[in-house]
Amino acid sequence: MTDTTSAPTVNPDWEAWQAQARERDRLAKEVLPANKAALFDVLAAAGIVTVTVRFDGYGDSGQIEDIEACATDTVVELPPDRIEIAEPLYDGSGLERSTPSVRDAIEKFAYDFLEETHGGWENNEGAYGDFTFDVESRTITLEYNERMMTSEYSQHVF
Repeated sequence: MTDTTSAPTVNPDWEAWQAQARERDRLAKEVLPANKAALFDVLAAAGIVTVTVRFDGYGDSGQIEDIEACATDTVVELPPDRIEIAEPLYDGSGLERSTPSVRDAIEKFAYDFLEETHGGWENNEGAYGDFTFDVESRTITLEYNERMMTSEYSQHVF
């Protein structure tokens, strides 16, 4: 006879993984203001007003298509500087500091925000859009377009 009154068994590894993910997310939110400030400080010092990041993905693959920096209405090169940012370790046990180039830091922000807001954006029909880094307001705006395939079927037997 089977005992049907006992609670279901929960995999402790799954619970540990979820706890690590929660801690990693908490740390990422904690360091985000300082990381953004470091990036925007370098962009402002270079006279950059906006940075536009275009992304596109489909068929289980996605990438940054273009990064364009503007000083007023003129396209300019990104500064060659490196910035210090902090990132949570994968297991959420602490922080790791790195000094990526400005371009690499911008890409990292874009990929991280896409994963946070639209995980799987590159799968199936995928998605495309732009990030706008507004240096004066120190904001990053995501304009996101998700592709959807639809099908309508009808069958009539008379």
